[in-house]
Amino acid sequence: MKGHKLAAFWAKAKRWAPVYLMLLPGAVYLIINNYIPMFGLVVAFKQYNVRDGIFGSKNIGLKNFTFLFRSSDSWVAIRNTLLYNFTFIMVTLIVAVTLAILIHEITSKRARSFFQSTVLLPYLFSITIISYMVYAFLGTDSGFINNTIFSLLHIDPINWYSTQKYWPWILLIVNTWKSVGYSCLIYIAAIDGIDTQLIEAAKLDGANKWQQIQNIVFPALVPSVITLTMLHIGKIFYSDFGLFYQVPMNSGILTEVTQTMDTYVYRMLVNVGNIGMSSAACVVQSIVGLVMILLANMAVRKWSRENALF
Repeated sequence: MKGHKLAAFWAKAKRWAPVYLMLLPGAVYLIINNYIPMFGLVVAFKQYNVRDGIFGSKNIGLKNFTFLFRSSDSWVAIRNTLLYNFTFIMVTLIVAVTLAILIHEITSKRARSFFQSTVLLPYLFSITIISYMVYAFLGTDSGFINNTIFSLLHIDPINWYSTQKYWPWILLIVNTWKSVGYSCLIYIAAIDGIDTQLIEAAKLDGANKWQQIQNIVFPALVPSVITLTMLHIGKIFYSDFGLFYQVPMNSGILTEVTQTMDTYVYRMLVNVGNIGMSSAACVVQSIVGLVMILLANMAVRKWSRENALF
């Protein structure tokens, strides 16, 4: 009996060996990049000193967390991170679904491929390139808007990199332009998976285009929308460092509206050198992300169990 089980085990292992081999590089990378560094979380509870090392540094309990939440700058970063991310999630969702439906309606394969590539292209750009593209538009002395558009309309130039009130809108536009392509392609794939017979049956029943979208397309997009939204919610306490640091060109005047948790952690490291408090901020980010995704998944399970992640 044991010999039979052992033979069955080896036969199964041999059959799945290619899959395990393909999985191995990703698993090794995940362990090295994501799991081994988790031992460094103890820095958040220490007055870290490079000379003494992680385990030799003095334990100070929760003092790093206390200082973090007593700082007015940290609350500005928390406020901006949450407000920006909630806005980004909602706007990107609406724009991506709208573009996916519009592109799906294109009958020409060439035109459809062109628009799909055009929408995805910004997602592939480096944030450094994007920051200089934004500067080409907004530069005070040589920017396209000030020197061409405003000049033609006889409007006084604006010093964009010294004026806070415009930047929430600028960051929203840049983020939507850059990130919407990825979500859009996933939604297009979901729409392509709809049974064409459902569309034909709806047409025969006299349903107009909006009714077809409302009753067939939207329900088909629900699983993809839930999955992507939950993934974004899991990163609700994180931000795109390049978007909030490089695009505003690290302008100190704009810190009030561009400071987020990631830029706050970076500035604490560079300007103050407080590694312990920076680590504490990262721990808070991880905990909030975990709690948010658990709560979001719980809400989805109550509404539609089959669409929950777990």
